Amino acid sequence: MKLQVLVVEFRIHAQHVDEFASAIEANACTSLKDEPGCRQFDVCLDPAQPQLFYLYELYDDEAAMQAHLASAHFQHFNALTAAWVASKRVQRLERVVG
Repeated sequence: MKLQVLVVEFRIHAQHVDEFASAIEANACTSLKDEPGCRQFDVCLDPAQPQLFYLYELYDDEAAMQAHLASAHFQHFNALTAAWVASKRVQRLERVVG
């Protein structure tokens, strides 16, 4: 079984960076705690560009990834932060080695 990966790049409006950082940290922690199929949820910040966040999320399978996207906490995060996001890029991958 190949694990499912989401890599997400967020560019956040400068005035909302701190709020976004708090919201994405809460989303990541809740995902790891409450979603059995979520194996990893890393939140990374580019120190040279503090408005640029990267997520690396690892799920057991497609069903686990879809459960995350449908979860109440993700839906809340997505609605809360929508206006703070200048751009967002999502890549879906399969982990081959790990």
